[in-house]
Amino acid sequence: MIISMTSSMTKKALWLAPLSAAMLMLAGCNNSSTPTESTETAAATDTPLNIKIATESSYKPFSYTDADGKLIGYEIELVDALCAQMKVKCEVISQDWDGLIPGLNAQKFDAAIAGMSITPERKEVVEFSEPYFHSGIILIGKKGDDVSVDALKGQPIASQRSTVASQYLQDKHADADIKLYDTQDNAYLDLTSGRVRAMMSDKVTGIDWLKTEAGKDYEVKGQEISTNDDAMGIAFRKGDPLVAKFNKALAELKDNGTYDQITGSYFGTSSTTAAQKAVATSDIKEVVVMDKASVDADTVIAKEEQATAN
Repeated sequence: MIISMTSSMTKKALWLAPLSAAMLMLAGCNNSSTPTESTETAAATDTPLNIKIATESSYKPFSYTDADGKLIGYEIELVDALCAQMKVKCEVISQDWDGLIPGLNAQKFDAAIAGMSITPERKEVVEFSEPYFHSGIILIGKKGDDVSVDALKGQPIASQRSTVASQYLQDKHADADIKLYDTQDNAYLDLTSGRVRAMMSDKVTGIDWLKTEAGKDYEVKGQEISTNDDAMGIAFRKGDPLVAKFNKALAELKDNGTYDQITGSYFGTSSTTAAQKAVATSDIKEVVVMDKASVDADTVIAKEEQATAN
């Protein structure tokens, strides 16, 4: 009798075991989905994004380093404001100009902001945000020298490599003796040492340099050159959802006045429309706004010097 009951219990246990295991598996599956969904939701709402942004650190006043090696400048402040608006953590790192787009597409960082003009060639390999600034091109030469944009044939002319200024030189003045440099600073060095006769530069950085001790003996030759590629944007990998996030944040900064405040502190205007096209100088006494037509940069400097003297 005891043997019979034991046998019966053993058979029942064997019959129930698979059923219990199946129920446990189902329960496990049901319970595992809830934490996963919660984790994903938390990641989307609570966990801050960590965005790494590269810049070139020798493009004053957009991005450069102070005496302590800290990155400062217009673009650095703009990035800080954009990231604060998006409530995300951002790290800004220095990167050589030539390595910005390759490094971006190699996923070494998530975005690049370095006075980069939105050109058709660049749009083939990266995606840009909405423009945050516009700037033309100027020719810089020594005071008293009669060098001009119309007479560059055979002349040694400096420019930073892979910029709108250098592209303009190569497209419009291929007969000049074009010297390309990895940084704007190195181009300035060859200009002041006499190794080149003039330099083709972005207007904003060029005029800023003219106000330094090194640039005091130099001036803008002729009028500003306008191109279709004078809009600057933040570069991202193609299809990156960060583009929409940054565009939204930029629009919000323009709406709430933060963009005007930052841009005005560097370029002397608090108007959003004007700020994108303002002449960049320090210690501005008078706001000068450029449109698509050429602007006489010499007049700009003369007005500023007159205002300073007064």
